[in-house]
Order: sequence, then C-alpha cells, then structure tokens
Amino acid sequence: MVFANIEYLFLLLLLIPYVVWYVMKRRKTEATLQISDARVYAHTPRSYKNYLLHVPFALRVIALVLIILVLARPQTTDSWQNSEIEGIDIMMAIDVSTSMLAEDLKPNRLEAAKEVASQFVAGRPNDNIGITLFAGESFTQCPLTVDHAVLLNLIKEIKCGLIEDGTAVGMGIANAVTRLKDSKAKSKVIILLTDGTNNRGDISPLTAAEIAKSFGIRVYTIGVGTNGTAPYPYPVGGTVQYVNIPVEIDEKTLTQIAGITEGNYFRATSNSKLKEVYEEIDKLEKTKLSVKEFSKREEEYRWFALAAFLCVLLEVLLRNSVLKKIP
Repeated sequence: MVFANIEYLFLLLLLIPYVVWYVMKRRKTEATLQISDARVYAHTPRSYKNYLLHVPFALRVIALVLIILVLARPQTTDSWQNSEIEGIDIMMAIDVSTSMLAEDLKPNRLEAAKEVASQFVAGRPNDNIGITLFAGESFTQCPLTVDHAVLLNLIKEIKCGLIEDGTAVGMGIANAVTRLKDSKAKSKVIILLTDGTNNRGDISPLTAAEIAKSFGIRVYTIGVGTNGTAPYPYPVGGTVQYVNIPVEIDEKTLTQIAGITEGNYFRATSNSKLKEVYEEIDKLEKTKLSVKEFSKREEEYRWFALAAFLCVLLEVLLRNSVLKKIP
C-alpha cells in the first residue's frame, strides 16, 4: 500500500488538539438535571448508555482519519520485473610451454596464472568460459561451459609437458576462435596469456587475429614475466639447478593482436600485476544486465470513503436515538 499524496497524512496531527479540546470540554460540562444530593443513586446499576457516551466522538475521530487517508489517495501496486542476463563468452588461452615454469612469479608463472584465472572464473557466474592450452601446438582443455565447478577443476590439472614444447601463439588464438565463432553471444572474448615469442604453428599470430576480428571476437593479450632475466629450474642429474634465462616477450606482436581485434595488451611482471590485469579485464568486460520493471497501481480510497461514511452515519444515528439529549 502506497499513498499518492502522502503529505496529506500530516493532517492527522490536527486530531491531537481536537482530542484535547474534547477532554477539556467534558470536564467543564454541567449536568442537565441538577439535584441537591446524588448519594441515593450511588448503587444504581449503570445504563448501557454510559458505555456508549464517548462512542460518537470516537466514530467522528475515526471518520476524520479515514477522510484524511482518502485525501492521501491510498494505492496498491502490482509490480514485477523481468531480468535479462546476457553472459559473455570467454575463451582463456594459456601458454603451457616449459618456460612457464620460470619462477619470477611465485611459485612459478603457470601456477600464478592458474590461481588468478580461477579467481576470474569464480567472479563471473553468468558467463560461458572455456580453456585452450597451447605450446608447440594447441588443444581445448575445456569447451565453453557455465559449469564453473568443472572448469575450476580442469584449471587445477593444467601443467607443462601436456603437449609438444614451443610457443604457437597463432594456433592458440585460432583454436579459441573455433570455439567462439558459432556463439550467439553479443560479446565474445579471448584472453591470451603467454611468456614468449611465437616460434611454432601453421598460423601466424596476426593472421589468427584477423580471423578473430572477422567473427567479432576481441582478444586481450597478456605478456607474463619480469623484465630482464628470470630464474628457471633446470634438472641436472637428480638435482635441480636454477639458471637465469632471458625474458623474451614479443610485446609488439601481442600489442598488434590486441589492436586488430579492438582488445588491449597488458604486461604482468609480478603476481600482483597479473591479478590487476585480470581485474582490469573484468571491468572492461562486464556482464550486461537489463531489468524491465512494470508496475500497475490501483486506487483503493473507495473502502476508506465507505468506512468514513458508515462512521458518520452511525454517529448521527446514535446522537439522534439512544444518545439523544433532551433540551
């Protein structure tokens, strides 16, 4: 229940002085018939009229309250809303070449990427998300799905050595495109993470980017790795020796890929930077939520007006019948 003219409810405050006036008036009222001594009537049973004495006043107050409510125009609202959630289709293309074992990110590049990717997936419950892995070649770890529990478990199983070593960036993009090209979603995105330079594959990265563009797919590229050199665990006999390997990220090509597809290129040199990159992409690619709200209001003053009329009518009847005063 709502009121169209809620300001009229302030008129209810006028009832306070009216009630005070009634009480003061009753105290000063003199008896119609005065006698010298009323003790003889002390034990006389009280008439039912004594109990009805203040009923007319109460009915009048109730009628005034109801009239004020009518002026305030009480209304009932029938409202409902239709929420249309349009999810985004996202393929995450992750480099699993052995260079991803470098430990400039902790515990290493691949594990840091998996952790942040898992957080990204968990924060987007309405999206179709899949995973493509690439090294010397590429394959789909998980097709587009809204079953994020399964997706998160598959992310945990990602490791280096699953496929032939190398860095086939173009193949990684192309594989992701095949999963997105038939999508009906208005927004299709590839998030590509790599730490190297394209050196394998039958499709060049820029050609793959052009293919992605033709299908309306944006590509966000992430170059992961510190500047300069990075410690890399190299097995020697039964032990592990750490050697510093140069960080060679083809930032020019990654920037061009992002530019062709109207995406962005990001550089992640640490765990915190990588997390910031995914948070930035999350802001850029928000799920669209359109809510249509309909409301239908109906005037409900009739019942209040009818009740006020009945109160006035009952007061008039009482005053002119059982509570009628004799002049």
